[in-house]
Amino acid sequence: MEKKGSSKLNIAIIHPDLGIGGAERLIVDAAVELASHGHNVHVFTAHHDKKRCFEETLDGTFPVTVYGDFLPRHIFYRLHAVCAYLRCIFVALCVLLKWSSFDVILADQVSVVIPLLKLKKSTKVLFYCHFPDLLLAQHTTLLRRIYRKPIDFVEEITTGMADMILVNSEFTGSTFASTFKHLHSRGIRPAVLYPAVNVDQFGKPQSYKLNFLSINRFERKKNIDLAVGAFAMLQTLEGDVFKNHNLADVTLTIAGKSSISGLQISFWLLVMSVHGRVFMFVPERKSKFYICSSAFAGGYDKRLRENVEYLEELKSIAERSGVLSRVNFITSCSTAERNALLSQCLCVLYTPKDEHFGIVPLEAMAAHKPVIACNSGGPVETVENEVTGFLCDPTPQEFSLAMAQLIKDPEMAKTMGEAARRHVTESFSTKIFGQRLNQFLVDIGRRKED
Repeated sequence: MEKKGSSKLNIAIIHPDLGIGGAERLIVDAAVELASHGHNVHVFTAHHDKKRCFEETLDGTFPVTVYGDFLPRHIFYRLHAVCAYLRCIFVALCVLLKWSSFDVILADQVSVVIPLLKLKKSTKVLFYCHFPDLLLAQHTTLLRRIYRKPIDFVEEITTGMADMILVNSEFTGSTFASTFKHLHSRGIRPAVLYPAVNVDQFGKPQSYKLNFLSINRFERKKNIDLAVGAFAMLQTLEGDVFKNHNLADVTLTIAGKSSISGLQISFWLLVMSVHGRVFMFVPERKSKFYICSSAFAGGYDKRLRENVEYLEELKSIAERSGVLSRVNFITSCSTAERNALLSQCLCVLYTPKDEHFGIVPLEAMAAHKPVIACNSGGPVETVENEVTGFLCDPTPQEFSLAMAQLIKDPEMAKTMGEAARRHVTESFSTKIFGQRLNQFLVDIGRRKED
């Protein structure tokens, strides 16, 4: 195969549901970057809502074709996995029957399509494993275990049929090996391709006020109560640590990120709900003192029972800890408002344990902010301890001690933030992601020619 620029690949990307989420962001970044390298890219999916999607799927950078949206997502709110399999199989069959051969097909999330795609001998299949699905599914009852047994078996067998397998982190790679032991014994070793962040969307920070920010969905696995506990524990350190700081002004804001995209704001307008009242805060441009606070920005959907319950749990934890009067909840926060929060904060608290990868730390560092994260999972590979942030044991005490260091020395946060921005630009930008993905596809294309 010739070098990039003198030869193009015809690439198909198959993704179950092209909505708004971390997996979708990666697929869209992949399509955009591969198109920028001169390849012909076509995305196929079972669902694409033009009112709830990333704008790159609409601007003509690459075509998006939908097949099978009429098929059910569930049957009486059950059999979600089977329905997802059927929808993706339908997409794969349409690609096989209605389109000429592609050089490479990139699939993710649902591996059952791989043997179908391999029916065309001239096509190479690359599978991106975000995390083994069998570990994400519930196996809590005998009936569910019986239901999942063939699905889990099919997942491992079909995943191993791909010409190349990519994972999103070394952590996921090790989990892949321990989960798919049969594949590991066959010598199948997935390569790592880290997700990326568009660093250009984050400008210079407006300030480094003593404002701690957490961005997460309101789900228990995100461990947001760790941040609430660490915030409360700061009060116990006051006498010894914060001699020159008044913590009476400390507030904690738990905010939600809206699925509505494209909201433009000319200045940062933060609406916080405190004890049923609504306050508007426009940050001062010339403040001679620090206000210490924490903010939480995550996904919240009142239709989801866990979201509603966990929000109430967090409020209860804050009340028991005696900090509820300084804890604010924002259940809807647009991308623009999220970026404004990042621009204003001192650092970002990232509380999930054993997270597969975690895009939030990259967004924080791209915004010139350090990160305090758990010392497990993906953040261990993205956050440089004591350089771009702190990696801590997942306990309130450890997190609060790291927070205290930045409160005492805000200049440390600024220094770490600048190092963080350089780190992300050099290792986790969409440009770097595109270069690495393009090389994987060039390599798999060479195998085809050989």
